[in-house]
Amino acid sequence: MAFIRKKQQEQQLQLYSKERFSLLLLNLEEYYFEQHRANHILHKGSHHERKIRGSLKICSKSVIFEPDSISQPIIKIPLRDCIKIGKHGENGANRHFTKAKSGGISLIFSQVYFIKEHNVVAPYKIERGKMEYVFELDVPGKVEDVVETLLQLHRASCLDKLGDQTAMITAILQSRLARTSFDKNRFQNISEKLHMECKAEMVTPLVTNPGHVCITDTNLYFQPLNGYPKPVVQITLQDVRRIYKRRHGLMPLGLEVFCTEDDLCSDIYLKFYEPQDRDDLYFYIATYLEHHVAEHTAESYMLQWQRGHLSNYQYLLHLNNLADRSCNDLSQYPVFPWIIHDYSSSELDLSNPGTFRDLSKPVGALNKERLERLLTRYQEMPEPKFMYGSHYSSPGYVLFYLVRIAPEYMLCLQNGRFDNADRMFNSIAETWKNCLDGATDFKELIPEFYGDDVSFLVNSLKLDLGKRQGGQMVDDVELPPWASSPEDFLQKSKDALESNYVSEHLHEWIDLIFGYKQKGSDAVGAHNVFHPLTYEGGVDLNSIQDPDEKVAMLTQILEFGQTPKQLFVTPHPRRITPKFKSLSQTSSYNASMADSPVSPGEESFEDLTEESKTLAWNNITKLQLHEHYKIHKEAVTGITVSRNGSSVFTTSQDSTLKMFSKESKMLQRSISFSNMALSSCLLLPGDATVITSSWDNNVYFYSIAFGRRQDTLMGHDDAVSKICWHDNRLYSASWDSTVKVWSGVPAEMPGTKRHHFDLLAELEHDVSVDTISLNAASTLLVSGTKEGTVNIWDLTTATLMHQIPCHSGIVCDTAFSPDSRHVLSTGADGCLNVIDVQTGMLISSMTSDEPQRCFVWDGNSVLSGSQSGELLVWDLLGAKISERIQGHTGAVTCIWMNEQCSSIITGGEDRQIIFWKLQY
Repeated sequence: MAFIRKKQQEQQLQLYSKERFSLLLLNLEEYYFEQHRANHILHKGSHHERKIRGSLKICSKSVIFEPDSISQPIIKIPLRDCIKIGKHGENGANRHFTKAKSGGISLIFSQVYFIKEHNVVAPYKIERGKMEYVFELDVPGKVEDVVETLLQLHRASCLDKLGDQTAMITAILQSRLARTSFDKNRFQNISEKLHMECKAEMVTPLVTNPGHVCITDTNLYFQPLNGYPKPVVQITLQDVRRIYKRRHGLMPLGLEVFCTEDDLCSDIYLKFYEPQDRDDLYFYIATYLEHHVAEHTAESYMLQWQRGHLSNYQYLLHLNNLADRSCNDLSQYPVFPWIIHDYSSSELDLSNPGTFRDLSKPVGALNKERLERLLTRYQEMPEPKFMYGSHYSSPGYVLFYLVRIAPEYMLCLQNGRFDNADRMFNSIAETWKNCLDGATDFKELIPEFYGDDVSFLVNSLKLDLGKRQGGQMVDDVELPPWASSPEDFLQKSKDALESNYVSEHLHEWIDLIFGYKQKGSDAVGAHNVFHPLTYEGGVDLNSIQDPDEKVAMLTQILEFGQTPKQLFVTPHPRRITPKFKSLSQTSSYNASMADSPVSPGEESFEDLTEESKTLAWNNITKLQLHEHYKIHKEAVTGITVSRNGSSVFTTSQDSTLKMFSKESKMLQRSISFSNMALSSCLLLPGDATVITSSWDNNVYFYSIAFGRRQDTLMGHDDAVSKICWHDNRLYSASWDSTVKVWSGVPAEMPGTKRHHFDLLAELEHDVSVDTISLNAASTLLVSGTKEGTVNIWDLTTATLMHQIPCHSGIVCDTAFSPDSRHVLSTGADGCLNVIDVQTGMLISSMTSDEPQRCFVWDGNSVLSGSQSGELLVWDLLGAKISERIQGHTGAVTCIWMNEQCSSIITGGEDRQIIFWKLQY
């Protein structure tokens, strides 16, 4: 799948360069600097002297000579094994003569590797002992510079400390990058406008290649410093569909660009030297990309998966992507679960729960006896404790599965050797058994096990992978009895992944890998604790002063494997399977659940609330007008309801606050504070006080128990358009271009003492503010202005996070999604816009032929009130209007929904309030 496609892309680049050489011949964290056409001189000065034509490549830790003839092996000489480097024949008397006449470079060393003889991929051959090789450059004038470079790199390779080696090589690399820049002659069009240029590295599995990044108004370019494997990589911005910020080596330095909608294989992965460069390039691509599709959130994918829009396979791919897993980074390769437990039967029964692995437990906890031994060790271990000494995903494990299609990657990772034949990926059943019983084997699977390409199971390259103890050669992977062929094995694995059992339990595995059981006490309780270095934030590399310690730490992290970025901090919802859907749609469901007590092991009250919400929104298109009452003389502007649902409070442009009894269907009170319109209302906790906002610049507090105005807050210089309240704080929006945050200490005796207010913050806008809304935790506020701008504010710091001009007229209403990941806004222009809170990016926009004045939503579906008086149901996932429901005879101006989403009331310009009924 992903890796296979990536390898095919690299093979295409190899065809372009017509070389056997590959960056995989370098050591990990090694750079390829330059190449020179040269001859390797054998038996120099003797009658048997001969020349082998080829290319001499200068790398940061080695010298590599690639002969033109594929029958000759590639030669790799590690610089640390070099005894002497110089111009051939350079010794006192003939030094100047050598400089003038010879293009020869002499290397005297103690060890050399021979690679890909006859172009066969095999373990490297090693020759040891003191020897001398002479290479004659085509351009003799370059000999002195090359020798000087080699001596400098040799000094770096021979430093005692690894950190000092890395620092010196990095300095050499940065010096080379500083002396060069992007070649503007490589632009596709002379009229292209340059926006940004910086230094970066292109990342492929096990390899990084330094060079220069350049972005114009039409293209993204990367030019490798060494010109390998091609002079420039170019991506047209119009083709880009997704961009993701990545952490690389635990640092926020990566950026991955995709020109496809769903593929896990990207078109380029860049690692920057400075986070700001990465962020700037991300901004430029997002800004200048006309057809850019914004980054999706885990929440949006979760809703699509829950409702059957995404398969289990697709959902796991998306979660891996969001969690920084990439096929370009083997230490963060996409992780997939073992699904099947039965690898011995002749038939695979997907209707039998016993066929499947327990997805609620990590691999290390599947064997009870092994787990008990691990827990005993864990209890005796000093802090920091961990249960498992190895990870479920690492570069070694990825290549364990993929060695048959990626042998050169395995040779790169293991210093030119394949693993022991008996430790190879020889059999599905053997591998599963070792994951269950092995003392240190807890690995999960990779996406290829649920893809379409069988090549990783078949030794089609006819590799010599060694002989097992029983005498048999390692060849194709041995399949379970229930699989008649590799194709049949993959098909049945895919069927198992999409089965009902897995659909009902996959959320449990997601909790372990991407969710709330990944860290903390929940991880301990789930027996899901790995080495602290594998977790994001487990170590702050910037705080480590010793360069040697830092390099060792980073190497350990990259080779050991990394835990995915945590996507969910609360339990992941289960999938709505067909069986559950049919249950929830029966009319007796609510009644039967309400009438029977909840016994241990059954769903909690909170679960029932969530089920009630899901049930309500699933049936929102069946909304029916139940009762309507004309209680005002002008348009209704606000609705709030007491907690028990008996009393309905409304405000209106007729300047009155009304109290209506739902039980007696009678108007109980009518209160007027001034002759100016009231714009909104809310009830304080305890249902003792109603607050209203007024066009007379004031906010009024009305005591229900005492039936009188309790207090007045004169806090603005123009009409107050909307108010919100949370945790003794009042938020007021005004046409005076401000939103103010007040600390409101409630009166001890309602009706007898005034509130005391302190102004905590003032959020300044350029124009009138018409609407505001808080997120569930009241840490964020969204405001909408008369000129069509949506502003997202961080209330913890009273700072503006994002300013999005996304409407062409007044913003009528705004609200956060329940998880605070998105903001929805409606405007006089008829648009419904969804904004990503983290990035401030407009990720969805739907239009209607009239203004949508107000709405409620669940993050997935929207119920909006239109200018014509209709209620519209919008399916955001399907990007369509699902239903139009007749209601008011004028514009719907306000809408209220209770917490369970089971009760809905609307108010309109027709002076009516309408009670709506959900039909199940």
